[in-house]
Amino acid sequence: MTETAQAAGVDFHCHLDLYPDPEAAIARAEAARIYTLTVTTTPKAWSRNYELTRRTRFVRAALGLHPQLVAERAGELPIWERHLPETRYVGEVGLDAGPRFYKSLDTQKHVFRTVLEGCAEAGGKILTVHSVRSAPAVLEMIEQYLPRDRGTVVLHWFTGSKSEARRAATLGCYFSVNTEMTRSDRGRALVAGLPIDRILTETDGPFTQIDGRPSEPADVKATVAAIAEVRSVPVDAVRTAVKSNLRPMLT
Repeated sequence: MTETAQAAGVDFHCHLDLYPDPEAAIARAEAARIYTLTVTTTPKAWSRNYELTRRTRFVRAALGLHPQLVAERAGELPIWERHLPETRYVGEVGLDAGPRFYKSLDTQKHVFRTVLEGCAEAGGKILTVHSVRSAPAVLEMIEQYLPRDRGTVVLHWFTGSKSEARRAATLGCYFSVNTEMTRSDRGRALVAGLPIDRILTETDGPFTQIDGRPSEPADVKATVAAIAEVRSVPVDAVRTAVKSNLRPMLT
């Protein structure tokens, strides 16, 4: 049986290397049979994450350079380029135009363009993309630098408008949804309108919490339930759709 058939859930954006004991967190995700994409925030973190996941069945590591760290870490971009052939998965990458990070936006755009062009040249990469207060710019750059037939973008914790979500879907993007996205009226309306064939689930742990503790991959069951409630459909329908949407992402 394939990983898709045997997986009990999907966490397509989690920071397992930021938990107190990453090896134990990875082992828990494996035991729970949650297909987990553990993202990295700096290229220097890639090698250890790759080693921890290279023999796992349900956990994969992604090679990232987080936009919030670009001001300090842009010099690691050549390291990112060197490691790109080692993985199909790229993230966390993207843009952040929030007040704390706006000063580095031009540098972020340079890094993100390099990432998109590198992925387009390589072909077949799956990217998990950050787009805080920058959805129009992110979508414009995806359209310009990563043709649909050269890679797949999953927009992580998307907070753009409904029209931007429609544009993203037209560009072939997927959306990874976490429970926090369903806690506001605006977020619920957005999640309700996303194409069901483009939805994946995520936790973004440890940056989200459940029951007063950091979320872990096994907690995606709560996300599935939240999406089902927002969309007024059975939980099994969401679970089945998410697993179906995962298939093109597997190696």
